[in-house]
Amino acid sequence: MRAAGRSARARLRDRFAASDPGLLRLAAGLRTVGAIALTLAVLAPLRTDVTHLVAGAMAAMVATFSIQEKQRPQQAVTLALGLPVALVSVSLGALLHSRVLAGDAFFVALIFAAVYGRRFGDRGTALGLIGFQVYFLSLFVGAEASDLPRLYPVICVAFACSAVVRFGIVPQTPAGILERLRQAFRARLAQLVSAQLDLLDAGPDDIDKALEAVRDGTARLHESALLIQSRLEEGTPDESGARLVQRRIADAEIAAERLGLQLLTARSAERTDTLTLHLPGAPAPEAGRLPVRDEAIDTVRRDLEALRLLVLRPPAEHSGTALAHVRNRLLGYRDEENLPTASPAVQDVFRGIGEAARAVLGLRLAFEGPQDESDDSPATARSREELDAEDAAIDAGEEAAEEAEPGGLDRPTTRAAVQVAVGSALAIVGGELMSSHRWYWAVLTCWIVFLNTSSTGEIVVKGYRRLLGTVLGVVAGIALAGLVGPHTWVAFALVMVFIFAMFYTAPLSYTLMSFFVTAMLGLLYTLLHTYSLSVLLLRVAETALGAACGVFAAAFVLPVRTDRRTNELLGTVLERLADVTEDAVDQLSGGPAADLLDKARDLDQALSDLRGATQPLTHPITPLRARRDTARYVVAMLETCAYHARSLAATAELLPTHPSIAADPRLRGAVRRTVRNIGAIAARVADEHADVEVETGPSIASLLEPGRAGAERYGRVTGRVLRHLERLDEAVAGLARPLRVPVARPKR
Repeated sequence: MRAAGRSARARLRDRFAASDPGLLRLAAGLRTVGAIALTLAVLAPLRTDVTHLVAGAMAAMVATFSIQEKQRPQQAVTLALGLPVALVSVSLGALLHSRVLAGDAFFVALIFAAVYGRRFGDRGTALGLIGFQVYFLSLFVGAEASDLPRLYPVICVAFACSAVVRFGIVPQTPAGILERLRQAFRARLAQLVSAQLDLLDAGPDDIDKALEAVRDGTARLHESALLIQSRLEEGTPDESGARLVQRRIADAEIAAERLGLQLLTARSAERTDTLTLHLPGAPAPEAGRLPVRDEAIDTVRRDLEALRLLVLRPPAEHSGTALAHVRNRLLGYRDEENLPTASPAVQDVFRGIGEAARAVLGLRLAFEGPQDESDDSPATARSREELDAEDAAIDAGEEAAEEAEPGGLDRPTTRAAVQVAVGSALAIVGGELMSSHRWYWAVLTCWIVFLNTSSTGEIVVKGYRRLLGTVLGVVAGIALAGLVGPHTWVAFALVMVFIFAMFYTAPLSYTLMSFFVTAMLGLLYTLLHTYSLSVLLLRVAETALGAACGVFAAAFVLPVRTDRRTNELLGTVLERLADVTEDAVDQLSGGPAADLLDKARDLDQALSDLRGATQPLTHPITPLRARRDTARYVVAMLETCAYHARSLAATAELLPTHPSIAADPRLRGAVRRTVRNIGAIAARVADEHADVEVETGPSIASLLEPGRAGAERYGRVTGRVLRHLERLDEAVAGLARPLRVPVARPKR
């Protein structure tokens, strides 16, 4: 019973870890709510009136969520600097309360400075947020010069409580966050294996749904890998350790994605296009609608269950147990003589399971250190030796050179600062025409729709989502205000619930976050005895005005069109794709070693940026359906290309440490056409009038020179590389049509 209880708790923990990688959203919500609760607990016994309780709660929230630095000492310095910034900001807000023109002019200048401060990194961003939000706080509570002697201690208490919660009650260290991200990666890897098992068993009516679950699982695993990548530098003691973890994460991600393709191919009895796993809504192959039922597939099913257990079980349970023998059996599939009798496609699945088991073993060694080897089979011992050889070959490498940032109005932070300042000025004018007391809601909306956006399309989508969330929040606010009535502490409790929900849902849904913000504000108005239906309706009108002003400024003041932004990012993706492909094949051909993993992750990050920038084009409400489908197809094709490039890079990284893998000099010539085609597409994206065309011709395999001495040494590795090169070449050629690049006729 105790074991069953532990198992249930472990499953619940893993599911929660997978839903919130690193528990980042949970920690953000708890820190903010904890700071507010502690501030109220300190101020309430001092007989603080409700207005100043609201000011303290808002100041604690601002002091907590504004700071995003990863190292605790830097967080402490920024929090200390933020207090005088907050005091100056609230002072100016109170002193300019009765001077309308001067106050408006200063507010616009403050907004410009706050956005421009983003160019100075996390600290500049945090101090700008604190300055803006505390000035907004003074407007919200109607602070005047006579209120400052009581506001100063309230803000100081709020910042002190924020520090206590951040560093004492809900502490977070880079190493702790990285450890939780690792747990989330393993949990998501196990979920992906479960989804692949469902895909294997799915009937004709369920296979498309099962395939979509595999797609989602693959994307979520990739998201976790990128999160780990962003935290490696701060969370590991040395660069060598960071590179080791990076390598093992990449191995596991590639092995899991390859296993999904092999399973789909085994079901359909024909080669499955990699695009099937990346294009949303793409149907499963018609030939694979019916599940396969035979002894070999039953063994595959058993081994997938075993692989999932290997991912989830702690290392202590691997020694002297049946699980160790299962691990040995799965790793044995890496040897040809241990493969069960089956069709070639199903045998590829067993090979994929063996490679996935090796990747899981690598994760164990990287995360937990040396393991008990007493139960190792020869196959497991050989896998450990390969991993140890790879670990010994990993060095810190050279630091990448920083890219030069454009200056003047071309600098993104300067351009955004000008746009927000113009939009806010328009929002102030329009907002004061609507209400001389609550015009600042329009300014707040204009400010928020510009945060973390880079193009006009992104701002339009964000403004629409904020307006929708605000309308829904108004309805909730009306209902809650009537239920709460005069019960002050019930209202404060609900405010904290909504604040937690706001921070917990912010990365998932901007509409949900806006809903909780508006519902919370309805309760705050109730506390301040300024609640009415007209106030909440005014909030909707001001929100619509602020969003419209933001869109206008983005469209007509130093605009960055969505097409321009996506083309720039598409060019970056293509450039990095060519770099990874060329360097990986050069190393596989016997060339010098290159820093392939970092280049592969740069490609992944560029692709992630492009995926985010295309959201306005792929949004469900877009009226341009053909354009939406084209954008989805291009991103899916690029994800397919990135998968094959990652696989080539991972194989090339094995070359120096594996005596069974030999460089094949024939590969160097085989990749030239693919790299030329990538360059041609990039040139056409940069200049639609460029005179370029994509070449097609014989398959990559046929381009290798036959009969070269020593060719028999290359074996399955060259075969695997060829498969990736062929599919990469096909995917690159497939980009030509949607991007309107001419395709040359193949030469005879």
